[in-house]
Amino acid sequence: MLIRYGTDAKGRPVKKAVVYTREEHNIPLSSIDSDAIYIINQLKNNGFDSYIVGGAVRDLIGNRKPKDFDIVTDATPSRIKKIFRNSRIIGKRFRLVHIFFGDKIFEVSTFRSICDGSVGNAFGTMDEDVMRRDFTLNALYYDPLKEQVIDYVDGIKDIKKGVVTPVIPLERIFIEDPVRMLRAVKYGATTGCKLPRKLKKKIRESAPLLSPVSPSRLTEELLKIINSGHSRDIVSAALDTDLYIYLQPAATELMLENRVFARNYMESLSQLDALVKAKPESKLGERLYYILKDFVAQLTDWSEEKKESSAAELYKRTWAICRNFVLPMNPQRTELDYAVRKVLVDLGIQLKKKQKPKKPARRTGPQA
Repeated sequence: MLIRYGTDAKGRPVKKAVVYTREEHNIPLSSIDSDAIYIINQLKNNGFDSYIVGGAVRDLIGNRKPKDFDIVTDATPSRIKKIFRNSRIIGKRFRLVHIFFGDKIFEVSTFRSICDGSVGNAFGTMDEDVMRRDFTLNALYYDPLKEQVIDYVDGIKDIKKGVVTPVIPLERIFIEDPVRMLRAVKYGATTGCKLPRKLKKKIRESAPLLSPVSPSRLTEELLKIINSGHSRDIVSAALDTDLYIYLQPAATELMLENRVFARNYMESLSQLDALVKAKPESKLGERLYYILKDFVAQLTDWSEEKKESSAAELYKRTWAICRNFVLPMNPQRTELDYAVRKVLVDLGIQLKKKQKPKKPARRTGPQA
């Protein structure tokens, strides 16, 4: 085990981080995406420090396959863009770079400063960047060229102990960014790590902070849950910590009022997780079906509805009701349309198949 040192205000050496070697962290280099290694190598060849960071390192330490490889560096976004032609800068305030390799996208961020707390946009150093990371299991940096993991915050120990520990003090972490509460329960559910009693208590107390969060951010977080393959465990944890009502208020209220609906809803989430794992290429509409089917089924006596209303009328009314049910989530209309149609067909409503829009005929020969 190696030690990374810095200096204090008087120039004296101060221990900054523990550096784990290949023999200690046991991450096989073959588990690292070759394009991620290429990006890091190119940045280092241009004089910049660069590391794989966050969830990928956490998953590798826990012997899980990462979904993606986020990269952090001391190069600015404009400099990264000059090094990689296959890239573009995204974001207005918090600028990042996306580097494209076919269908793969690698997100590259610049070290951030703590001069404005944990949500500012000023560029900084690695020593500062780590103190902006939300939880210790996400605050690990991996250098695939040296095959070393740099750990400032005892993240590896927490992963091995199976505990979610905040990096940022509890009195600030959720005030500065309430979405971190959702991340905490998600990490606990997906990694098997426990949330300490103090952390759970703070999340329950702070849950109302999610109320003013924008629908677009909440939609993003809910889609991550739906697409995770662990939605049942995450939703169960979010219900336990009083968070799910801010993601899906209508569903939460129904679950609190109706035990049968609650049981069916959670079972449908298990079915959703099975779909995501068996069919990772499935579209959002196929997944939304599992969020909607129990809600739609209990709306009315569908055998009677079929006698009194046309299929078109039933679809129109049900679509509007489902649109309100999933708020604040705002999925694309085509995806919600697919899910609603599938639910109604299951209930015996004979809907006409949607016709694909006809392509305009191509003109041939001379034009007037």
